[in-house]
Amino acid sequence: MNISLGNIGHLLTIFAFITSLVAAFSYYKATAGSKLKANDWLKNGRWAFLAHAVTTLGVFAILFTIVSGNHFEYNYAWSHSSKHLPWYYMLSAMWEGQEGSFLIWMVWNALLGVVLIFTNKSWEGPVMVVFALVQAFLASMVLGVVVGHTQIGLSPFALLRDAMDAPIFLSNPNFIPEDGSGLNPLLQSYWMVIHPPILFLGFATTLVPFAYATAALWTKRYQDWVRPALPWTLFSAAVLGFGILLGAYWAYETLNFGGYWNWDPVENSSYVPWLILVAAIHTMIVFKKNHTALKSSLGLCIAGFVLIVYSTFLTRSGILGNASVHSFTDLGLSGQLLIYLAVFTIGGFGLFLYRWRDLPVEGEEPSVYSREFWIFIGATTLCLMAFQVIIPTSIPVWNSIVKAFGGISNVALPTDQVAFYSKFQLWFAVAIALLSGTGQFFYWKKMDAQKFWDAITIPFILTLVFSGAIILLYPIADLSYIALVTAGMYCLTANGFILFSLLKKSPKLSGGAVTHIGMALMLIGILFSAGYSNVASLNQTGMPIFKDAKDKQFDQENLVLWVNKDRQMGQYILNYKGRRLEVDGMPNYVDHNLLKSTGDSRMKIAREDLAYEGRTYFHKGDTVEVHPENIYFEVDYKDLSNGQNFTLFPRAQVNPNMGMVISPDIKRGLTGDLYTHVSAFITPDQETEWSPAKTFEAKMGEQFIINDFVCRFDSLTKLNKIGDMPLNKEDVAVQATVTIFDQNRSYEVNPIFLVSGQQVGKIPEVSEDLGIKLSLSNIKPKEGIFVFEAQTSQKDYIVLKALNKPFINVLWLGTLLVMIGFSIAMVRRYQEFKKLRDKKSGKRFTAENKTEKSIPS
Repeated sequence: MNISLGNIGHLLTIFAFITSLVAAFSYYKATAGSKLKANDWLKNGRWAFLAHAVTTLGVFAILFTIVSGNHFEYNYAWSHSSKHLPWYYMLSAMWEGQEGSFLIWMVWNALLGVVLIFTNKSWEGPVMVVFALVQAFLASMVLGVVVGHTQIGLSPFALLRDAMDAPIFLSNPNFIPEDGSGLNPLLQSYWMVIHPPILFLGFATTLVPFAYATAALWTKRYQDWVRPALPWTLFSAAVLGFGILLGAYWAYETLNFGGYWNWDPVENSSYVPWLILVAAIHTMIVFKKNHTALKSSLGLCIAGFVLIVYSTFLTRSGILGNASVHSFTDLGLSGQLLIYLAVFTIGGFGLFLYRWRDLPVEGEEPSVYSREFWIFIGATTLCLMAFQVIIPTSIPVWNSIVKAFGGISNVALPTDQVAFYSKFQLWFAVAIALLSGTGQFFYWKKMDAQKFWDAITIPFILTLVFSGAIILLYPIADLSYIALVTAGMYCLTANGFILFSLLKKSPKLSGGAVTHIGMALMLIGILFSAGYSNVASLNQTGMPIFKDAKDKQFDQENLVLWVNKDRQMGQYILNYKGRRLEVDGMPNYVDHNLLKSTGDSRMKIAREDLAYEGRTYFHKGDTVEVHPENIYFEVDYKDLSNGQNFTLFPRAQVNPNMGMVISPDIKRGLTGDLYTHVSAFITPDQETEWSPAKTFEAKMGEQFIINDFVCRFDSLTKLNKIGDMPLNKEDVAVQATVTIFDQNRSYEVNPIFLVSGQQVGKIPEVSEDLGIKLSLSNIKPKEGIFVFEAQTSQKDYIVLKALNKPFINVLWLGTLLVMIGFSIAMVRRYQEFKKLRDKKSGKRFTAENKTEKSIPS
């Protein structure tokens, strides 16, 4: 019997599912069963979960072996990978599909569960019941087994012949494609190697506070769970926030809308749980200080994980349809996802409501001058922010529910989602900035009315001075932006005062202040990058770019750049140098004119030596591999203000799912970015209109003129084959080498003249940059004259748009500080928990020793 990699992977998946159920049952018995056998059940659960973790890692390793090993007989490898992908993009291929993304989620959950097993024994039983149940549901998503007429999950180890109904498999069941479909070009970015696994780690970490909260409700240890759960909640907010940040930066660097956040439903579905997690952190801090806000903490920790499951349902069930460019299509998992969502929503909140009356009654309402009041107001504002986003995002769900009950609902998502969400979220952000600036004073000092006004006087004055200076230097009439810069500056100065005082006393207490300073910088960075962003590529000619074009804004904000011709753009002189390709083994992009076509679009022949910075990587005549899905446009810039020269390479991608996708290139600076992308160009499949052919005669070494370009007939070479096709003995083929001179460079063109039997053929070559198609149409051997035919079209060009993004680095710096602040707070809270845990363990050990000594021998 031949056991394949797929069979092993599928068996391990089944084993991972079974061991998760065994672990859940064992841990349940250890928690709710007989105390005499609790320890035995605990050991069983521990070994079962460890076996599950090892098995899950094994499943991941086998799938990566299949993908990276080009085993295209498997549907997942064929759908997401290709022979031409480098190994690091093989990782991206691992989580491009639904099955792989569920699997990386499982891996993170398994590793987190192992950490919990060995770090907090007192909560192991009830917490790991929840972990194991979640793992069972996730494992079911990739199970791929059929029970009766129902398929449970979608196996990543399914064979292509079983997944695809193609005629080739009827005649040849063992057919294996030579290559796979490849990775979506948009995902061929180093950010896509990093961003998804970190985001899924963020998803996985939300399970920890959820598990602690439900374990506390189950075991009635209502007040013990916050201390061990708080460091994990901080860790979860930090990781999930970092994952969201990486996604925003990927969008900024890869997509051409000029921003980093588009309020897409998939973006919203990760943003909302993050807001809830941050709110939970604040209520948990309040509870830890004075045992209030317990119910809020429990509810928010449950909601954080449930919203992650809800976001998974939104993005993977196909319910969003065309509402999001990021969502997956429905692969038949929507029913399982709905069950997954229902079980943990009803289970979590149902247990919460069941225990509601048993939860400790909170004391009197906090005073306006107490830290608890301000923290609770801040947490409430965060929840309102989340509510405002999740309700419109869920409109497709509402429509589907109404239709499921026989009704009609066609409520549409906001047409301009950026404007719709921003107008609300901006004012919420202003409120959060004001609250976080003010609340910090109450958190660290006992306040009354007089002390409060004394504390905020200097920050208030500095706020007016700094925000007034910004508004004067960068005038703007929008009231919301004025409010945003003022609130952000207040948050920055107030928390700056707190941070300065904390650093003198104890730096480990500075996590909250650092986080709030980061948030303030984020708001200021958002203000500048959005409110003060301006178009640099203004077209001053007043001439339309394309005939019959009706988009006047397009004409006003874009410039036409002809190849090798200078054009001024504000303080810059631009020169479009032509199209460039990626060549494997070359550290730079290569001029496409230096590469000769073959029968294979991925294989080219070097017309001359390919060198970079004095080193030759390929010699003339070498066959090189290129990535034809990516076209780069080399644009040289000269900054007239300082004489600096630099080059940008905006990109166009041939995307099989989305057509031609444009990606920007960015000149980064300390005070701002120059963000450029190509708005239009001559696409590879665009049909060129050629002029009628003109005839030119030349002897070898002579010059002639085509469309104002000087051309020189250099040489003639006899060919033995054309491309990969060998010639017959009777056939004769010659290739002419003609050099065409432009302003600052020259181009080599190689038309071919072929005589086969009684037929004469000509194979022209096109210089796309110059818009010339040249053919060798006849040879007059007696006179030594060669007849060329030339057809002309327009030269190569691009339409370019450039934006100035002032002080956008303030935004990235702010997000980084937020993550650092969370990390500082997490370390501090974990050290507090560990110290208390070790203290309690020591007491138990001493008590046990005394008991043993008191027993007579």
